[in-house]
Amino acid sequence: MNKNEKFVITINREAGSGGRTVGSKVAEKLGVPFYDKALVQALMEKYNLTVEEIESLKGRKHNWWSEFKRVVGIERSMADSVIDTPDMYNAADIFRREVEILKGIAESESCVIAGRSGFFVFEDHPNHLSILITAPLEQRIQRLMRKQGLTEEEARKAIKKVDTTRENYINKFTGTSRYDTRNYDLVINMAGKTEDQIANLILAYIE
Repeated sequence: MNKNEKFVITINREAGSGGRTVGSKVAEKLGVPFYDKALVQALMEKYNLTVEEIESLKGRKHNWWSEFKRVVGIERSMADSVIDTPDMYNAADIFRREVEILKGIAESESCVIAGRSGFFVFEDHPNHLSILITAPLEQRIQRLMRKQGLTEEEARKAIKKVDTTRENYINKFTGTSRYDTRNYDLVINMAGKTEDQIANLILAYIE
């Protein structure tokens, strides 16, 4: 990946791994916006954008995304959330809209995107770095307990639910597994590492 040209970094992560925080830190260090699926989902729900409306917006202006952000006041990041899976009702339409929004963002600016399908959406992007961040189960459980105020049992159930739902979602719409390492340039295990350490590792790789 060449950071001196327009780029997109996508980060897929296991729930509770700290991958979203890593993505936010990488974006901050690179001086580019950070987006996650919660933001895209909130955008679709608040403004009820269809694929056709998104394409129309993109066709009006070369800098449509910058103008759209200015008009609606979208922030660079959203609150962290473990359960960021889409409602599977009309999921195909949701997926198509997500793809259009994400591609439109990347066409307009360099960015870091955290989300389940990023590796697939940008597989043909000429300047794309795809990352998967994992962590040992017990570390994920402890992080959720600390961050979300959950009991051990609640954290374990939440992780199992998110893991299953995300894997089913990816398999349904991309025909592959999010755990297939061939989908990524980097696969990083958070075991014993801090978010800052992993963010610095990614930056070193880019350099």
